[in-house]
Amino acid sequence: MRNKMNLPDDNERNLFTPQMTAALVVTAFVTLLIIVIVLLTNRSPHHNTAEHDTEPVQTSSPVIKPEETPSGDVIGPGDLDFWDMYPEDDEDPDDAQQSEPDEEKPVEPDEGDEPPEATDGRHTLVINRDGKEEWMLISPYLPKNDIDPSSLVLQSDLMSYYIDGKETSYLGISVDKYDDYIDFVKLKDSGIDFVMLRVGVRGYESGTITFDDYYADNISRATQAGLEVGLYFRSQAITPEEAAEEAVALISAIGEYSVKYPLAIDAGFVLNDTSRIEMLSKAEKTNVLRAFADTVKASGYSCALHADKEFLLKEIDLSKFSDIDIWLDNPGDLPDYPYAMTMWEYTDNATLGGVNGLTDITISFIDYTQK
Repeated sequence: MRNKMNLPDDNERNLFTPQMTAALVVTAFVTLLIIVIVLLTNRSPHHNTAEHDTEPVQTSSPVIKPEETPSGDVIGPGDLDFWDMYPEDDEDPDDAQQSEPDEEKPVEPDEGDEPPEATDGRHTLVINRDGKEEWMLISPYLPKNDIDPSSLVLQSDLMSYYIDGKETSYLGISVDKYDDYIDFVKLKDSGIDFVMLRVGVRGYESGTITFDDYYADNISRATQAGLEVGLYFRSQAITPEEAAEEAVALISAIGEYSVKYPLAIDAGFVLNDTSRIEMLSKAEKTNVLRAFADTVKASGYSCALHADKEFLLKEIDLSKFSDIDIWLDNPGDLPDYPYAMTMWEYTDNATLGGVNGLTDITISFIDYTQK
């Protein structure tokens, strides 16, 4: 029998049978599956770290402690990036507030700020008897106060007024039955030129007139001492007839004496009580005081209205008294009154020779002996 010769190509064809091909495919698939499982297993620590990062942010600064790291975990750079727990804010809060536009807010004056009325030159301050302050508009139609405050000189309770370097003022005090015995000679030597003597008063409740007990003695001794004399009546008249009655009482009290200073009506309310004139309106008060003034002027004497600033500016119509002298009762350093006046009671607690205790002093800006 004859032998057959085998070539290499023939042997290789015999090796790749269908069974071998299937085995190779299965082996490759298993190998790939193992690789995938290994990769997934190696990623598990990263998932744990991510879960840890999503825990709530603590209020205090985070502190990493080695002993709190789970055993077997490997800490990478990503695990140390704890700054992600804080919100990103590149802007300083103070700068942010400054960068916001300012809102316009109403400016409230400080307690020490003066109201505009204090400097506008058109208002004057009135302190009411209840202590409250009130700014009142100054009338442009009434004669104005032309006294120059810089020309007033005060020395030892005595005030003087100078014009062109010459003293043009005169000093006096008011006297009523409540004053103790006054030595009018010593009073004159103290620098006093005149006295305003009270003749009587009308009761603020009853309306009855009462005359001062020592009036007759006071006018006699004051005249002998060389002092000029004026008279006044403390009024509580509520009708023109009552006011005229008070004026007649003053005129009758003059008698034989020379009275060159005014016959004045002292008008006003009663301190800490209710007076009968409070029921009167502004127009009624004006008419009452006008009746007094007309009666005095008809007798040929000078007439003056004595009252405080509040009463003059709020309780009567000053335009009806342009021909009447104002005797202002307003103790202070300056005559704080916007309108014309002839006399100013600038203090009520002065000390003078011849007077026991404290007394008021009035400065007269005119010489009534030459009026």
